[in-house]
Amino acid sequence: MLTTIEGLDPKPTAGLVGPASEGLQPLARRADGLVGSVIDSSTSLLAAQQHDIVRFAMGAPAPEVIPVELFKQLATQAHDEGSYTYGATEGEPGLIEALVAVTAGTDEPVREERVVITSGGMQGLDLAFKLYVDPGDLVVVESPTYTNGSGTALAYGADLLEVPCDDDGMDVEQLERLVDETGRTPKAIYTIPNFQNPSGVTLSEERRVRMIELAHRWGSVIVDDDPYGLLRFAGQPVRGFNQLSPDDPLIFSVRTFSKILAPGLRVGWVDADPRLRQLLINAKQAMDTCTNVPNQHVVEGFIRSGGLEAHLEGLRSEYRKRKDAMQDSIRRHLGDRVRTTDPEGGFFLWVTLQGEDAQVSSQQLFEIALAEGVAFIPGTALSPSGQFADAFRLCFASTSPERTDVGIERLARALDRARAQGPAV
Repeated sequence: MLTTIEGLDPKPTAGLVGPASEGLQPLARRADGLVGSVIDSSTSLLAAQQHDIVRFAMGAPAPEVIPVELFKQLATQAHDEGSYTYGATEGEPGLIEALVAVTAGTDEPVREERVVITSGGMQGLDLAFKLYVDPGDLVVVESPTYTNGSGTALAYGADLLEVPCDDDGMDVEQLERLVDETGRTPKAIYTIPNFQNPSGVTLSEERRVRMIELAHRWGSVIVDDDPYGLLRFAGQPVRGFNQLSPDDPLIFSVRTFSKILAPGLRVGWVDADPRLRQLLINAKQAMDTCTNVPNQHVVEGFIRSGGLEAHLEGLRSEYRKRKDAMQDSIRRHLGDRVRTTDPEGGFFLWVTLQGEDAQVSSQQLFEIALAEGVAFIPGTALSPSGQFADAFRLCFASTSPERTDVGIERLARALDRARAQGPAV
């Protein structure tokens, strides 16, 4: 299940499946699992609006922190005759070399034989589920979760098991109990361990260790989706899966430059057991042949310029200010009407309505808020089974503190209107 919001239809194929003789499309059975993304559909919905909207919906970097002018310069310098033909499916050798060099000596060094460059993080997730999931396999996801990821698992026929999260990430005790109750072992455990999308919470080291133990007991792969790990702006780092269990064949790591450079580049990578590399190449060749070659050259140029760490430091400083500004605005305009998470990095706050306001559906609130001039992602869109009607996700990264205050004030007005309307019929 993926929640439909007015103007956002994640299931455009509904009603098209059937015999061609009846004028319907003879779609494959797997088409029913293509649930789409309310998150991504919000881009088109917001573009169609004619009034001013403060946009807390999409999880995108702030436009003003994307080094556009440097990218233009790098494109001039880095592009050559080799930039406009097919590239190696596993990635441009120069980019892989630069990635290996820049991560050497860090907590998560990259090794050439473990890397395949992808078209963003989403292709990494698609490759993971394509390789590991057969129709009917059980896949564990966090609850709430990034439904683009869980939707990819559904596209390959997975049965999803949602496991609750708290301030320390996925509740691994409940994971073990819920798996035991199903009488089935999961094929994969999908987790966003650092500053989770959508909740902003971080999986504790103790729980990471236990998850690895359970994965080995069950023979399950951990799909480690970490777009935000380099954006820690508070607290102490938590060791990653690859540190806790080096060269573990049951850990499949998905990474991207989308959140630290620019999502439009569509460049990411996977770090996996070297024995999978040829399979990954084979699978990717059936998708896109190769990742965008000119953009790989731009990313390589950026890394080789030596400015990556300074860029990351600037992002961390700016995003901390923006998170603090959003929390301050929420305290002023909403007070104890809501409870929020307190992330130590990343992009997102998870907001849960309290008291009588909890009777307001976040889908109903979304429609009113959009009219008031503020957008977010309702909680039900971030749960495959449509849970969290009393919650929603806010992205603090993409909006200045001044605009954030305008947006939260509009959100408070929208909540007043929703309360006055009463529950939607």
